[in-house]
Amino acid sequence: MASEEDREMATLMLAALKGDETAYAAFLRRAADLTRRAVARRMGAAYSTGVEDVVQETLLAVHLKRHTWRVDEPILPWLTSIARYKAIDAFRRRGVRVELPIEDFADVLPGPETAGDMEESQHIEQAVGSLSDGQQRVVRSIAIEGRSIKETAAALKMQETAVRVAFHRGLSIIAQRFGRQA
Repeated sequence: MASEEDREMATLMLAALKGDETAYAAFLRRAADLTRRAVARRMGAAYSTGVEDVVQETLLAVHLKRHTWRVDEPILPWLTSIARYKAIDAFRRRGVRVELPIEDFADVLPGPETAGDMEESQHIEQAVGSLSDGQQRVVRSIAIEGRSIKETAAALKMQETAVRVAFHRGLSIIAQRFGRQA
């Protein structure tokens, strides 16, 4: 069940998607405020100067990916996920390993998988499973588990350059085999 704040934000975004610039500006202001508070709370004093960078990156991502929000689903988990990934990216750029307690995201994590989610997982597994063993390990590590190139190289005892090549080749193979046909 969506909160009142979620319903209000969703209403603003729906109007924005229909071309209402005033609603979009209001949505972005509220999204910036929510993101700023959440990121400041997560990052703490150690990264206080980077909070605004994360807020701006989040708003840019929201703007570029606003068409990906599923209008029949709550908007705050979508927004929170974008902000979370942007905060993690900011930490990674600074060489800080990020470990966030799962309990902090319990209210925005999806419920049990739907049939569509399971079907998507099967397609992903089929695509990754079509790769060679080495490419599978690299693609799983980076694309599915969210590890960095450096972390993957260390875990798989490979050179970072080799990891990049294997990742790129693996994604290229998946795109060729499972991508859209022109």
